[in-house]
Amino acid sequence: MLNAGMLLALLALAVFVAATGAIWPALQVWLADLSTLQLGVLASFVAGMFTAVGAIPIFFLRRISREVEDTLMGFGAGVMLAATAFELVLPAAAIAEADLGNSWLAALLVGTGIALGGGFLLALHRLVPHEHFVTGPQSGADPKKIRRVWLFVFAIALHNLPEGLAVGVGFGGEDLSDGVALAIGIGLQNIPEGLVVAVALMTLGYSRLAAFGVTLLTGLVQPVGGLIGAGAVTLMEMLLPWGLAFAAGAMLFVISHEIIPESHRKGHEGKATFGVLLGFIVMLTIDMVLD
Repeated sequence: MLNAGMLLALLALAVFVAATGAIWPALQVWLADLSTLQLGVLASFVAGMFTAVGAIPIFFLRRISREVEDTLMGFGAGVMLAATAFELVLPAAAIAEADLGNSWLAALLVGTGIALGGGFLLALHRLVPHEHFVTGPQSGADPKKIRRVWLFVFAIALHNLPEGLAVGVGFGGEDLSDGVALAIGIGLQNIPEGLVVAVALMTLGYSRLAAFGVTLLTGLVQPVGGLIGAGAVTLMEMLLPWGLAFAAGAMLFVISHEIIPESHRKGHEGKATFGVLLGFIVMLTIDMVLD
């Protein structure tokens, strides 16, 4: 049964989507004057800052229930899944088919790009010492040799880099709404992620200010990814379908390897799945409103 907090959150989401549709015509005119590089960096920076926005409630509370946390993580996974499908995979397939003139070759290109993106993130996770809040140290991470907070920063950075990359690449196509929808989706996903990260840091003994500062730091990784993605497709237009597919593979890796498994570890699979469905629907609605 929906409680008051969840109903309020749903109402806020509905207002946000409606407001997005209302301001989009004016925003579209302003953004049209910016270059791909400017759009990619600006949008990924704004999306990254939503991580800090999500952390603001820690100044008023010390913890959230595991049930709520898993629902929020599921919501983020649903948003990312829809954004990956609608703003990365489908545009990559359409561009590849137009360039190659063959559906089979286009599917091969996009599939290869997705595999490369997922493989790249897998390699990074195996090479970079990091620690997840639920699963613990990864890749030989030793909290005795590296301050534990930095292991968490590395983990979130590995999560945020492909998101920023996706936003940057997303502005390489002709449809401005694809990049904007992707940035909005990533920003929405960053809000619950920022809250979960900040609360988890507080449970480890960090002060509210320190937890907020670390969460803000992790969000600043996204414009780095945005710069790389937008820069690549700006320098070489032929890289666009590859870049979109690569970013999609990296995003799918994060969704499957981190977000969904962590949201299913404490017996709240039903609530987490509800979050996935809600996030997917919200992202689908945003995509349709902007189109």
